[in-house]
Amino acid sequence: MLRLFKQYYPIRNVFFVIGEFLLISSSVFLAIWIVLDNYTIIFDPWICLKVFLITISYQICFYYNDLYDLKITDSYSELSIRLLQSIGAASIFLSGVYFAFPQVIIGRNIFLVSVIFAPLLIVLWRFCYAIVLNKGLFNQKIILLGSSELARDIIKEIDEKKDSGYTISVIIEEDGSDFLSSCVDNSKIVCKKDYAGLYDIAKKFNIEKVVVAIKQRRGAFPARELLDCRVRGIDIIKGNTFYEMLTGKLIVEQINPDWLIFSSGFRIPKRVRILKRIIDLVISLIMLIMLMPLIILVALLIKIDSKGPVFFPQERVGEKRSIFWIYKFRSMIEDAEKHTGPIWASDHDDRITRVGRIIRKLRIDEIPQLWNVLKGEMSFVGPRPEREFFVKELEEKIPYYGERFIVKPGITGWAQVSYGYGASVDDAIEKLNYDLFYTKNFSIFMDLMIIMRTVKIVLFGKGR
Repeated sequence: MLRLFKQYYPIRNVFFVIGEFLLISSSVFLAIWIVLDNYTIIFDPWICLKVFLITISYQICFYYNDLYDLKITDSYSELSIRLLQSIGAASIFLSGVYFAFPQVIIGRNIFLVSVIFAPLLIVLWRFCYAIVLNKGLFNQKIILLGSSELARDIIKEIDEKKDSGYTISVIIEEDGSDFLSSCVDNSKIVCKKDYAGLYDIAKKFNIEKVVVAIKQRRGAFPARELLDCRVRGIDIIKGNTFYEMLTGKLIVEQINPDWLIFSSGFRIPKRVRILKRIIDLVISLIMLIMLMPLIILVALLIKIDSKGPVFFPQERVGEKRSIFWIYKFRSMIEDAEKHTGPIWASDHDDRITRVGRIIRKLRIDEIPQLWNVLKGEMSFVGPRPEREFFVKELEEKIPYYGERFIVKPGITGWAQVSYGYGASVDDAIEKLNYDLFYTKNFSIFMDLMIIMRTVKIVLFGKGR
C-alpha cells in the first residue's frame, strides 16, 4: 500500500493512473509521428511540455467526471459516455488555453489525430485493468481474526470495493462462532474455528498480513499464535487501523480509548498551523475581493425573493469549544425556527426559499463564511461547526464527539466531501467517523485534496 495525503492506496491503483498517463501521452506522440513524420521533434523538451499539458488536462477532466470511481464506471456504456464527455471538456479547456497562450498550441491536426487514438488506448487499458480487478490479481491476501461487528464491516468494505487491493483468504472466528458465515462466500474463503497453527495457515496460503478484529474478551486473545507470526515476518495489524486505511474513516462506536491513545496522528506541528493560517488569510481575502460582484448579485436576489435580512448569523461551537457567530446567505424564510425551535434542515425543507434552494445546492450560501476565515474563527477545511444545542445532544449520544473541537471548523471538510448532507444523529455519527480521520491524519496536502473534491461537488451539484 502507498500512503498519499495520509490515505492508503494499493500500489496497483497508482500504476493504473500512471499507466493511463503514459498511454494518453503516447497517443499524442503517435499523432506527432503520423502528422509530421519526424522522429527528432518528439524528443524536443518544448513538445514534451505541450504533450504534458494535454495529458494532465485529460486526467483532470477524467477525475472531475468520476472516471476514477470504478463503482460509477462499472459498465462499458457508462465508461464510454463519460470518456467522450471528458475528452470534450478537455478539448474545450485546451481551446481556451490555446486562445490565451498561442505559443503552447501543438497543432490542430496533431490534436485531432490524438483524440482518435486516446479513447481506444484508454478503453483497452481499462479493459485489461478490469480483468485484473475481477480476478483479484496482485491483491494482498489476508487472514481476518475475530467475530466482531468490525470484522463484518471489513468484509463488507473489501467485498464492495473491487480496487481495495486485498483478498480475504482465511477467516478465523473466535469461540467457534458462526457470526460471519452469512457474510462470506465459503467456496472462496477458508473458515476456521480456532487459532491453532496460525503461522502454518499463513504460510500455506502465502499470506503476509493478519488483521485482528476480535471482541474484547479476557483470556481469548491469541497472543502466542500472533507473536509466532510476527517474529517470522508476518505483519499483524489491528482491525481499527486496517479499517481506517481501507475506508478513510474511523468507526467511533467500535474503537477503544487505548487504540486512540497509542495510534499515530492527532499531532499538528506549530509550523503547519501557522502555514495553514497564512493560506487561509491570503485566500479568503483574495476570494472576498474577487467574489464581490457575485455577493452583491445574490444579496439583491435574496431581497427580491423574500422578506428578511440578506445574511443569516448563527452561533456555532468552534475550536476549543469557543462560541462564535457564523455568517451565511439567508436561504430560508425569516424566523424559520420561530415555531419549531432548533431542528436540522432536510433536503426538501419547506422553509427554504426559491433562491435559497439554488444557493444551497451550489454552496453559494457559504460564501459569507470567508469573513469567518479571515477573522480566524474558521478555516477553509475542517469539521463543520455545529450549534451548541445540537453539540450537547450529540455528545450525550456519540462517543468521542468532543474530539472534533481540537481543530478549527471549516467551510468544507473531509466529512462533507465523503458523505454529504446529514440531518440526523445517525448522519452525525457517520460524519464524525470522517471528522476524526481528518483530525487524526491532518496535513496541508490533505486539505488541498479536500478542496479539489469540493470544487468537483460544487461544479456538478453533488452532495451538500
